[in-house]
Amino acid sequence: MIPVILSGGSGTRLWPLSRSQHPKQFLPLVTEKTMLQETLLRLDGLEQISAPIVVCNEDHRFMVAEQLREMGATAEAIILEPVGRNTAPAVAMAALSAPSDDELLLVLAADHVIGDVPAFQAAIVAAAAAAEAGQLVTFGVVPTAPETGYGYIRRGAQGQDGATYAVESFVEKPDLATARGYIASADYYWNSGMFVFKASQYLQALERYQPEMLAACRKAHAGSKRSPDFVRLDKDAFTACPADSIDYAVMEKTDRAVVVPLDAGWNDVGSWSALWEVMSKDSQGNSVKGDVLSVDTHNSYIQSENKLVAVVGLDDMVVVETDDAVMVSPKSRVQEVKQIVELLRVAGRSESELHRKVYRPWGYYDSIDMGERHQAKRIVVNPGAKLSLQMHHHRAEHWIVVKGTASVTRGEEVLMLTENQSTYIPIGTTHSLENRGVIPLEMVEVQTGSYLGEDDIVRFEDLYGRTES
Repeated sequence: MIPVILSGGSGTRLWPLSRSQHPKQFLPLVTEKTMLQETLLRLDGLEQISAPIVVCNEDHRFMVAEQLREMGATAEAIILEPVGRNTAPAVAMAALSAPSDDELLLVLAADHVIGDVPAFQAAIVAAAAAAEAGQLVTFGVVPTAPETGYGYIRRGAQGQDGATYAVESFVEKPDLATARGYIASADYYWNSGMFVFKASQYLQALERYQPEMLAACRKAHAGSKRSPDFVRLDKDAFTACPADSIDYAVMEKTDRAVVVPLDAGWNDVGSWSALWEVMSKDSQGNSVKGDVLSVDTHNSYIQSENKLVAVVGLDDMVVVETDDAVMVSPKSRVQEVKQIVELLRVAGRSESELHRKVYRPWGYYDSIDMGERHQAKRIVVNPGAKLSLQMHHHRAEHWIVVKGTASVTRGEEVLMLTENQSTYIPIGTTHSLENRGVIPLEMVEVQTGSYLGEDDIVRFEDLYGRTES
């Protein structure tokens, strides 16, 4: 069985911690491991689990690769989507990339929380048996409350195996009164968005119900470019693919759909209130992370990333501080945080996409100061890593080495700089930076010029396949 990890979400409702260039699946929200890493770790102990296939946004490829490397995991494939087309095409690409059509695919989201791992694994075993028999299996979460933020699955007759039920119907997110009726009937489950089926069965279903989608996916797969680390899909073919979810494209139409009940402490952590629910709490019902002081505060989520956060007299609130933003909201209205993200996008502000600290395949940079014609960054380059050979049309750069040794290419020169030494890169000069040492290289970069945007980069050579300007 091949885990197919869908890692394309942007997690806007968990802003300001989750941002489009560093969304929640790559963050250690609940434990010290990231949500992507936890998704793979909870499969440990299952028999005959193969290396995963990860489907992700092309912009996130290096985070996926690095987080797999940190946990000692090797992927069967990391498939890069040039554009998002929802879950049905994403899983089709995984099915087409599987070693054989007979492989079982265990489709999981990269950003869910599972509290009871043994119960989760038992449900997977039951689902695998049904999938081997040709069924298309989904997991229905046994509801604990009349939740209006989830879709539901209505179950039908119990299967002969005693572990599955026919899927009677998929139901859209209900209002509160309808959700209460679902809970009272005991015939409805929350729709988890997780599946098990044979690659061949899924592709046959797409052939029957969504032939245009499958044709586009086959064309994108046939035109893909493979490197040792990534599978880059044919952009034009995949962009032409219809966008749809697995539920709409296949599961609502097929007569092979069955559901396995899942009672394992599942949570999709889709909002700050959902995160509060799964986190440990103090005697006042508060979930607190970081440097926080609270007085007369109850049932709240408070997180500090950098500064002391002090709160007085709060009830049922969310307060989140990062290095460049503070978000405050009643827990009952945290779904509206995505409206803040949209306002940021409309205003063209970078806080919708990037943190002050931005991770790159070679390390990261932290924008520590910015003015109209200057910007200062702290740059950390990993041992053995190298920035692209590049130039800028509108800015010059001053580099000061704080720690380690830098190999600097500046035009036709190659310089070796050690601690407390510096160099100047004039506008229009080709340059590159490499850490040939065994410890991280730390530098301060001061940019000056008429335009300091990250899109003022012309790359000539790059170890990481980035060719955009």
